[in-house]
Amino acid sequence: MASTKINQLQLLQQNLQNIAVQKQQYENQLIELDSALTELSTTHKAYKIVGKLMFASSTEKLKKELEEKKEVAQLRLHNFTKQEDKLKQSLEETQQEVMGEFQRKK
Repeated sequence: MASTKINQLQLLQQNLQNIAVQKQQYENQLIELDSALTELSTTHKAYKIVGKLMFASSTEKLKKELEEKKEVAQLRLHNFTKQEDKLKQSLEETQQEVMGEFQRKK
């Protein structure tokens, strides 16, 4: 029973690490989007890169696209935060169970 719980604990820790990495990626993406939106508000000419090509685009159109991307990134970040909280709680509960089993064996 204890080895099963320990394996479960290790799996939860790995999942928590994966969630933390993905959460960090979305946090970085939000920083980049905020920076791009700030730059767009200070310029009259804007360009969009598609593949290897750069096209002139209206600042309003680009601003709208970036705000939509920001909204999606915020939503995903929120979901990852909720997943992270649930995993932390499950991790703590499993740790308590494992520690309880070890205490009983002593």
